[in-house]
Amino acid sequence: MPGADQSPQSNAQPGQFVGMPSGGPSNNVSGTVLIALIVVCAVLMQFSLHKVEEGNVAVYYRGGALLQTTASPGYHFMLPFITSSKSVQVTTQTDEVKDIPCGTSGGVMIYFDRIEVVNRLKSDAVLSVVRDFSADYDKPLIFDKVHHEVNQFCSTQNLHSVYIDLFDQIDENLKNALQKDLHQVAPGLEIVGVRVTKPKIPETIRRNYELMEAERTKLLIATEKQKVIEKEAETERKRAIIEAQKQAEVANITYGQRIMEKDSQRKMSEIEDSTNLARSKSQADAEYYAAKMSALSNKLKLTPEYLELFKFRAIMSNAKLYFGPSIPDYIANNIAENKELFKDPIPLDLSDVPDIKDEV
Repeated sequence: MPGADQSPQSNAQPGQFVGMPSGGPSNNVSGTVLIALIVVCAVLMQFSLHKVEEGNVAVYYRGGALLQTTASPGYHFMLPFITSSKSVQVTTQTDEVKDIPCGTSGGVMIYFDRIEVVNRLKSDAVLSVVRDFSADYDKPLIFDKVHHEVNQFCSTQNLHSVYIDLFDQIDENLKNALQKDLHQVAPGLEIVGVRVTKPKIPETIRRNYELMEAERTKLLIATEKQKVIEKEAETERKRAIIEAQKQAEVANITYGQRIMEKDSQRKMSEIEDSTNLARSKSQADAEYYAAKMSALSNKLKLTPEYLELFKFRAIMSNAKLYFGPSIPDYIANNIAENKELFKDPIPLDLSDVPDIKDEV
């Protein structure tokens, strides 16, 4: 219509935005493909890239078969949807085995609440252990084995042995039994230690054991008191022995001193006796010599003339005057009665005085 505004003729096809440049559909397809590729790559990256934590080793499965490769800690790639991985811990770990039943030889059923097994798998033994026992190797090698060993131990022991007498040996015996079997079936798995909790026993039996333990404690206290008393008595006895030995040694020393004193006194007495004897002998010799000298002197002096003179002097000193006709008879009788006075002097032996005899 003349004079009216007419819009330009549009060649747009159905489903095409107005104003879209020519060649638009091909560009749209390219963008969609690019986005799809990006999404696919992201998905592939998500399933192919995996991380291995420190203290673990990764093992790989492809189609359910274990591959011969392992991966150390870090980021690694694998074929997505075809290859899968599992992490196996190679540092020290603790497996807790709970509620282990234990039937004793006497028929009493008790339970170990928890047994802790500290173990470590060596890195170079991961493939062999996983191949033989799977990645969950601790179930057949530790959990099941603990149940087996505990039941074997309990079946040969009575309740008192398990609960009291041999309880302190269970952990060491269990560790040795586990390690012995692992050396044969899984050499790379090492048992570091075993911790065993006190088993749960029936309440009535537990009360009896508590009473028994209380009585045992009293007995131990009484025994220790007895040991203390015995020790004190032994100490007192040793003290008395030491004191007696000391007194005996002192007495022995005193006795020795007395013996030495007596011996000294005896020697002094002997010396004094010898001195007195020598003095007496010298005095006797002197007196004897004086007597001999006096006798010799008298012998030399008492000559007949001297005796005659001495006689007359004696007569003169005792002179008496008698008167009467019987004087001669009296004198004769007097001489007869005192004839000893008129004998010669006693002869002296001067042979042992040669010096004087020579002089004479």
